[in-house]
Amino acid sequence: MKEPQATNKGPDGHFAPAAAPLASTVLHTPDDGILAGETSIPTQGENMPAYHARPQEAEGALPVVIVVQEIFGVHEHIRDVCRRLALEGYLAIAPELYFRQGDPNDFSDIQTLFSGLVAKVPDAQVLADLDHVANWAARNGGDAHRLMVTGFCWGGRIAWLYAAHNPQLKAAVAWYGKLVGEKSLNSPHHPVDTAINLNAPVLGLYGGQDSGIPQDTVETMRQALRAANANAEIIVYPDAGHAFNADYRPSYHEESAKDGWLRMLRWFERYGAKR
Repeated sequence: MKEPQATNKGPDGHFAPAAAPLASTVLHTPDDGILAGETSIPTQGENMPAYHARPQEAEGALPVVIVVQEIFGVHEHIRDVCRRLALEGYLAIAPELYFRQGDPNDFSDIQTLFSGLVAKVPDAQVLADLDHVANWAARNGGDAHRLMVTGFCWGGRIAWLYAAHNPQLKAAVAWYGKLVGEKSLNSPHHPVDTAINLNAPVLGLYGGQDSGIPQDTVETMRQALRAANANAEIIVYPDAGHAFNADYRPSYHEESAKDGWLRMLRWFERYGAKR
């Protein structure tokens, strides 16, 4: 098992404007030994842009990890996560799940990005799109029987929901995804509501200092998982806040991020990656 093969790199122009200012801890994983680039995935009558990465030298179908974006879309950090997973032997795909509603690069701050774009994206649309991503992976060198998902922030919540949606999913890892919240037409359910319906083992990674996801909501989720007898585990890093894996932001907490990454790889190996 390898840690992410990443090297420090100064901030560049491939991050979403709303993510600024960028931290000096930005990590960049080079393309050495992998094949990575843009693609297009047919879904619900449209073509969805996506970024994918895979090992350059691989025999047979690869285990698949769908990488679900933060609110900032598929910018450089999410692409880098895909490259890191490719170095671990996975076919990693990050779809642009907002593509029908707009472009996150058109927004300069988080509040307007959320209200002007993110809140307009229906969960049902996202889950259906992810099914098409899984189908695309199976036709493009991925093993449909070794399907996994991970997501960050907005995508962390989606990872929980997808684990309750797709019966073919083998494992999920949710990084600081919201667990409870107000319901709406676009978001009729939250992870706490779907604990009883999980199809795959889920690992949740959370920060103890995350003011947006209070610890009482984490405990509420734990209770729901216990009541459902679900195969799930939640890890809380006491010194980390929200987005502790986001190396391009001041919230980055290196120790927690590295431990979470290794836990994710072990989770995938245990439940989904082996033939």
